[in-house]
Amino acid sequence: MATKGLLSAPVLWLILLSIQVSLGTDELRLSNGTGPCSGRVEVKHEEQWGTVCDGDWTIRDAEVVCKQLQCGSAVKALNRAPFGQGTGPTWLYRVDCRGNESALWNCSHTGWGAFTCPHFFDIGVICSGFSDMHLTGGDTACSGHLKVKKEETWATVCFSHIDFKTASVICNELKCGQAVDTLRGTHFGDRHELIWQEEFHCVGNEAHLADCPRSMHHTNTCSHDATVVCSGYGGYRLANGNTTCSGRVELLHGGTWGTLCDYLWDSPAANILCQQLDCGVALLVPSGQSFGEGNGSVWNATFSCQKNGSLLRDCPVRALGQDECPAGKEAHVVCSGCPGGRLVNGTTCSGIVEIRHGDTWGRLCRSHWNLQAASVLCHQLNCGYAKSIQMEDDFVDGNGPIWRDAFHCKGTESCLWDCVQVTLGNPTCSAKEAATVTCSGLAESLRLSGGESRCAGRVEISLHGGWSRVLDDNWDIRDAHVVCRQLQCGTAEKAYYLPKSERGTGLVGLRSVQCTGNETQLMLCNTSHYQTVPTGVSEDVGVICSGSRQMRLVNGTNRCAGRVELYHHGIWGTICDDNWDLSDANVVCKQLGCGHAIKAFESAHYGEGSGQIWLDDVNCTGGESDLWACPSRAWGQHNCQHKEDAGVLCSDFLALRLVNGNDCAGRVEVFYNGTWGSVCSNHMSLLTAATICKHLGCGDGGGIITDFKYGRGSGPTWLDHIECTEQHSSLWQCQSDPWDPQSCSNRAEETHITCTGRKETTSPAAFAECPNSTSCSDREKLRVMGGEDECSGRVEMWHQGSWGTICDDAWDVADANVVCRQLGCGSAVSALSEAAFGEGTGPIWLEKVHCKGTELSLWDCPAKPLLGKNCDHKEDAAVNCSGVTETTASPTRADRPRRPATGSTRLSVPVILCIILGTLLCLVLAILAGQIRRARAQQRGSRLSYDPFSEAVYEEIDYNLMREKQGVTFLSVEINTCSVPEASPLPENALEHDYDDATEAPGPRDASLSEQNEQEIIGIPGESDRNKDSQTDWIPRNRTSEAERSSSPALEDTGYDDIEELGH
Repeated sequence: MATKGLLSAPVLWLILLSIQVSLGTDELRLSNGTGPCSGRVEVKHEEQWGTVCDGDWTIRDAEVVCKQLQCGSAVKALNRAPFGQGTGPTWLYRVDCRGNESALWNCSHTGWGAFTCPHFFDIGVICSGFSDMHLTGGDTACSGHLKVKKEETWATVCFSHIDFKTASVICNELKCGQAVDTLRGTHFGDRHELIWQEEFHCVGNEAHLADCPRSMHHTNTCSHDATVVCSGYGGYRLANGNTTCSGRVELLHGGTWGTLCDYLWDSPAANILCQQLDCGVALLVPSGQSFGEGNGSVWNATFSCQKNGSLLRDCPVRALGQDECPAGKEAHVVCSGCPGGRLVNGTTCSGIVEIRHGDTWGRLCRSHWNLQAASVLCHQLNCGYAKSIQMEDDFVDGNGPIWRDAFHCKGTESCLWDCVQVTLGNPTCSAKEAATVTCSGLAESLRLSGGESRCAGRVEISLHGGWSRVLDDNWDIRDAHVVCRQLQCGTAEKAYYLPKSERGTGLVGLRSVQCTGNETQLMLCNTSHYQTVPTGVSEDVGVICSGSRQMRLVNGTNRCAGRVELYHHGIWGTICDDNWDLSDANVVCKQLGCGHAIKAFESAHYGEGSGQIWLDDVNCTGGESDLWACPSRAWGQHNCQHKEDAGVLCSDFLALRLVNGNDCAGRVEVFYNGTWGSVCSNHMSLLTAATICKHLGCGDGGGIITDFKYGRGSGPTWLDHIECTEQHSSLWQCQSDPWDPQSCSNRAEETHITCTGRKETTSPAAFAECPNSTSCSDREKLRVMGGEDECSGRVEMWHQGSWGTICDDAWDVADANVVCRQLGCGSAVSALSEAAFGEGTGPIWLEKVHCKGTELSLWDCPAKPLLGKNCDHKEDAAVNCSGVTETTASPTRADRPRRPATGSTRLSVPVILCIILGTLLCLVLAILAGQIRRARAQQRGSRLSYDPFSEAVYEEIDYNLMREKQGVTFLSVEINTCSVPEASPLPENALEHDYDDATEAPGPRDASLSEQNEQEIIGIPGESDRNKDSQTDWIPRNRTSEAERSSSPALEDTGYDDIEELGH
């Protein structure tokens, strides 16, 4: 039975439908554009057209509009009335679409008509108008009639509606290379096809055809359709190679990758391919199936490139097809992998040097150009070695910018960009100051491979397009002289056979070389040629030339500060600090391209070296070009130990920091010429700020602060107009104005930045290789543990492969000050003892540290190694630092993160009691000693038979024996009493010339003390410390005899079979 008073469902549905019809349906359109798919967005609601306001209008919202209107995809989402101001109500505001809605009003919004918005904010949309595009009717997918897809129908584009620029955009979008031509297609006649009614006006650099401006042409007829012909190039890659710059050549054609089958593939085409892939130059065009067979498509094509510098996409493609490729016809190439360098205005292997920054080529300034860097470039260009860097008459001035990069190369690098690169602050160059080079060329060229420099190593010769071995069973110094002469490496110092582990396995180029020693090239000697290894005893040969001598600075934080080391006779060694001064250091800095010397360091300031000590008593005038040109003892003759290794700090030593903030925010300061100074912000970009942050390990982004919250500097303002690019990982690589202490007009131009990242705290595990690492500084060998932050705790130091503590004997605020400064933690609040932060573990490395408080490192302070059991971990020394770092701290050691001190000052009660009791005990002992002496004097006076002369002789003998005993004992015995020390029996200046700074037992220099490497942890006291040292067991040692000192230590065994050495 039906219920009375209720309407049936169909009736309700009809009522609702009638209401909907009476109100009208919502509609969408684009007005005032170039066609139905571009214009101002308008919505019809309640039978009235209105607009949409631009609150957060995005491309995702525009996509919904284009899809709803069946106008393809959204090209642009525009605001602020780009197609003029509309009329009527603002129907929608703050539309927020997900992108999958079927209608714009289905997106989230504030409600119909909820907000009245001025029509100045009306939004607009440009849609592609078509959803797809292709070329049909041609030989390949990269040529044919142009058609675009409108909804579900393909429309033909008229020839009159496109031009060559439009064709370029089409070819690029289809991955078909460059446009070759636009042709009049088929005459339409009476054909009934859909005609695209828009004319394209492309600039040529658009990524998609839909991005091009268009205009409407309301026509349904077309005289000729548009035919587009593309080159077919879509991209190249190298497949199945050992590196990204070698392999089988594959071509992307019409969107499909396939192996390039080219019967005429040659070196010029391969060279251009390497350049386009940013892989340098072509080293080799292998034949056969060196990189295997491809398993995809095969593109048969012939490329004809007529000139160097052509793009492969510009080379015409002929006879393109997809047939099988005969064996051995696949295109292969091995590229150098070194981009960004070339020679111009000369020959293939000589000319003006140009390097590339980004996409811009420019000449290289010659102010820092040398033979080592030139040899690297010649090798990079597959042009042999550098014969000369002097300007030739045939070279003419080039065009473009002049880059001021300085490349500091050893000569063994594979690429110029592998060398240390410094650009910041370099002087400007004129057009006539470009670097040049004349390379030997590859034909019959020589090289020395596997050595520490370009002038030492295994002899190899270039024959038949590849590098070959040189074997000989009678290799001698005369043959080696010819090699060194040809390579411009001076004279031969050593001719040798290589150890078995270093012998080659490739083709043999020469065998049985017999030279008189006067030839200019090795090929002019009497030689034999072999392609395989012959039977017999012939071995790979090597040479060390005088030009192989090198110098480096070790254990500083960059290449212009550190311990001086020399490479001689194939071995790295150090220099003794006897007579080491600023004139000697100046020669070192100049030779390394590091400016002038700021300071000459003695006493292994940058840590002790190992192995040979090559030079002693160096006495330069300062004008020498090489350190080994200065007067000195003969190579290897010295009277030193490694605790006397010399070091330098040069003016071009650079360091970077942020001050008055934290590690990753503050005012930018650069250390140069021995002084910290500010950096000006004129024309500085966010990219430059990001490079500074990246350099400091503070993330990849940063901002420039304009409110000067980090205070004003007081030193010089070193640099201005710094410009970094995305390819720069270090500030030192960026372009800038030359160094000038008054670069800023005023302090308001100083740079303040804040970085997006934070520095990572280095864990102790990172120092596992610390003693063997040249980058490990004194600061990294010191830490505090057990405190509330990184600026308070138990002092621990790294030595002989493990962390250990320091005994608190004589530990005071002066010692703590040095520790705090070295840790970047300001000054010492207190020096704590008796394991105030808990007992440590492992060895106790030092006791009786005696710092003045002004030393840069704890290693500079006088101290004693703990050889006995005078201390245990109950006496571990500790510090509490302020945490405020002085802005004038030395940059010669790497900073570490620091935190402010907690402010808690700890003063141990037992320490106070010990001081009071010790004072009372000393007073009692002094009184008691006086009474005993008085009693002895009275007793002696009472004995009439007393012989004063014999007693005096007895006491004198005993006294002299005690002095001798003290002279041969390294550490004097400590007596825990408060006796007043006697005056030193040595003359005041005895330590300066004939004595070292620690007592040493007579005997060989490499006795047990050297085995313990004690010198790594004992600082050498300054002149003002001598009296203090005499009171703290720093007893001067007696030098060994002059005969022992003048003996030359034997060279280390390097594993070479020495044949002959040139005497010196």
